[in-house]
Amino acid sequence: MQLGNFSVSLNVKNIQASKQFYETIGFSIFGGDISQNWLIMKNGNATVGLFQGMFDQNILTFNPGWNSNAEALHSFMDIREVQKQLKNKGIELDLEADEKSSGPANIMLKDPDGNSILIDQHV
Repeated sequence: MQLGNFSVSLNVKNIQASKQFYETIGFSIFGGDISQNWLIMKNGNATVGLFQGMFDQNILTFNPGWNSNAEALHSFMDIREVQKQLKNKGIELDLEADEKSSGPANIMLKDPDGNSILIDQHV
């Protein structure tokens, strides 16, 4: 199963302080809008999303169809196929994609410790 590019989405208390911290340890701004309280920071292939006031907990994020620079891939496993395989393996989903749709969609699930996993296809 191919889940796509990985990043971690952090629920931060102070976006300015988090931005400064991640810049200090070598990350730079890749995307986002600090005036809207979200930034995407990169250090090589490591990607960290900083989100203030947008969700309750940290989220592990996978993006089918994207490489580590958020560029569309020519070939990838569509999120509806990922969803089908997860369900066939008995994984319970908190949010499902419409199986009859195509293009962008997302699904959510939790690991055994309650960590949220977002699989978010943008293409």
